[in-house]
Amino acid sequence: MNVITSSAELAAACERLARHPYVTVDTEFMRETTYYPKLCLIQVASAEEVLLIDPLSQNIELDAFFSLLRDERVVKVFHAARQDIEIFWHMARTIPKPLFDTQIAAMVCGYGDQVSYEQLANDLGNARIDKTQRFTDWSRRPLSEAQLSYAQADVTHLRAVYEALAAKLAASGRKSWLTEDMAVLEAPGTYETKPEDAWQRLAGRLKKQRDLGVLVEVAAWREKEAQKRDIPRQRVLRDDALIEVVQARPQSVEALGRLRAVSQGLERSRAGQALVAAVNRGAAIDPKTLPNLGRRGRASRRDSTVEFLKLLLKIVSQKTGVAAKIIATVDDLEALAEGGDGQAALTGWRDEIFGNLARTAIAGRVAVALENGEPKIISVDAEAESASRTRKALVA
Repeated sequence: MNVITSSAELAAACERLARHPYVTVDTEFMRETTYYPKLCLIQVASAEEVLLIDPLSQNIELDAFFSLLRDERVVKVFHAARQDIEIFWHMARTIPKPLFDTQIAAMVCGYGDQVSYEQLANDLGNARIDKTQRFTDWSRRPLSEAQLSYAQADVTHLRAVYEALAAKLAASGRKSWLTEDMAVLEAPGTYETKPEDAWQRLAGRLKKQRDLGVLVEVAAWREKEAQKRDIPRQRVLRDDALIEVVQARPQSVEALGRLRAVSQGLERSRAGQALVAAVNRGAAIDPKTLPNLGRRGRASRRDSTVEFLKLLLKIVSQKTGVAAKIIATVDDLEALAEGGDGQAALTGWRDEIFGNLARTAIAGRVAVALENGEPKIISVDAEAESASRTRKALVA
């Protein structure tokens, strides 16, 4: 099985690929020991051939491949594209356009929230995918025949999956529904990790509003340190240690060294000094300038409304055949339940099939009833009008 290892081979191959209306793309990467994923193999297929590209070869530059990704005459087909695109963005500030993600398309076509590539390949391509090589070391050379066969299969069967889903979308009139999701995947901001936002994933572990400023600064410091050193953030400072630092607020390296969850010796390092400086910066932030954790906390939200919206969403999902996960997230439901700015939580087709209905339900004009054991959405206004007509007939 031929693997492309030179720039000349790659340029010729990409010239051939660019003559086709679409190509399927996948990657193999590793990130267990790094902050940014390490690209180990690229798989690309047209209707006529399958190519395996070795980005670790000393004789290859990937310029021709990135040019192909930017070629708007060719649709780039991925399954679960986000991580693959993240790699291309950080390596070459390149995002594939136009883009088609079969995982998202499958959710629109009624394949459920958690549809896998293996299932789609089986259902739409009559193929069985052997996943035994999935967690092998893709950075080691030479790659085995088993690894190469596995890698090739990932883009070979994706062709049939793409063609089947594209036909289903066209037949159902839902092709335009993917536009909003593809726009998100094609936006550079999707792949930028902002250190100043790193606190958000840990805010739920705080008990006191007064600790939020310190969390903001310490989480940002850890994110920057991980990015600079290209190591996982947990290797800089574990989550539990970070929360202990936030709550203890050590104002000196000596105080930092007395914390149980912090690795021994950290207080004597440059990183320890920088961490204490972050704590002090966070402690100095005016609490009035920070978000209110009570509002962000799920316990304080309108839980009963959110639960009702979840039921409503499930019914709409079953009725339309569109996965609930792609119609609305829990955050969307909570924004709707909060009102105010949440009124714009959903847009486009999502608003048409669910958002308007959800707001009508929150206003008390929609209910759910059982009919033959199945939940059914009913209009309270219509029921009230029917009851009024019945009362009038009885007293006439």
